[in-house]
Amino acid sequence: MKAPAARPYPWYYAPLNWLLLGLAHLPLGALYVVADGLYYLLAYGLRYRGRVVQNNLRNSFPDKSEAEIRRITENFYRHFTQLIVEILKLAAISPAELARRATWVNPELMAGALARQRPVITLGSHMGNWEWILGSGALALPGVMAGVYKPFKNPFVEAFMRRVRTRTGAEAVPMLGTLRYLVQHRRGGRNISLLTDQAAGPEDRPYWTNFLHQDTGFYSSAERLAAQFDCAVLYVGIRRVRRGHYEIKFTEMPWGPAVAGAPEGTSPITEAFARQLECDIQASPEQYLWTHRRWKHKRP
Repeated sequence: MKAPAARPYPWYYAPLNWLLLGLAHLPLGALYVVADGLYYLLAYGLRYRGRVVQNNLRNSFPDKSEAEIRRITENFYRHFTQLIVEILKLAAISPAELARRATWVNPELMAGALARQRPVITLGSHMGNWEWILGSGALALPGVMAGVYKPFKNPFVEAFMRRVRTRTGAEAVPMLGTLRYLVQHRRGGRNISLLTDQAAGPEDRPYWTNFLHQDTGFYSSAERLAAQFDCAVLYVGIRRVRRGHYEIKFTEMPWGPAVAGAPEGTSPITEAFARQLECDIQASPEQYLWTHRRWKHKRP
């Protein structure tokens, strides 16, 4: 008789696991009631990272009035709390419901890129609901969807989120395992997704550019990986069109011969990503993740 798999986290997290799974089985309509309560708690009770959110918005939109900044802030917390319950819902949502709520506008771009029998790199961000991109993409797109992520330090959160991210068939790749994963699947139909908007530190060899009126360092690993493994590159954007419904769209990025002759010190792929993301944020500023300290590193 096969022994049961060892729990990947201490036993005392089990009640929390049961609670979260119980909540995940509630209809999204009921979960949005929970989100409404979280909104008032985080926005007005705890003022969760309120100073970070306000500073990020003021620096990113210097031409907006204080009234406009307050409106974006309020709408952001509405979006943020709905995002929390939507990510939780991934633990129980049916494939049919997820496919109905996440619409892919031009999946044929992925099919065309995969036809080369090389991996495809998709560049995403903390815009809209990035977790639904991975889960719905595994259902709607050809090939295998793989998301690169930074593991959580807490063993329960790591195990729970890994299960959430892979239950529709996607693969989760720890950040430090990206190169090995591409080596193993360099000739397979793999779509490897990178969130490229995170704050890159000096040790990450960031590419610096002006982004939302600020000097900003971006991870430039996509540049190196695309060249090394001859990958096509697509930008993936997502926007909430109404509560619980998202539209996901690919945009072709420069790659291959288009970037082969780029001057030293430039990063055409990363620059194109920054410009596309900037446009998306300016169109729907409340849907970006303003709670993280995106600009904590300064250009040397």
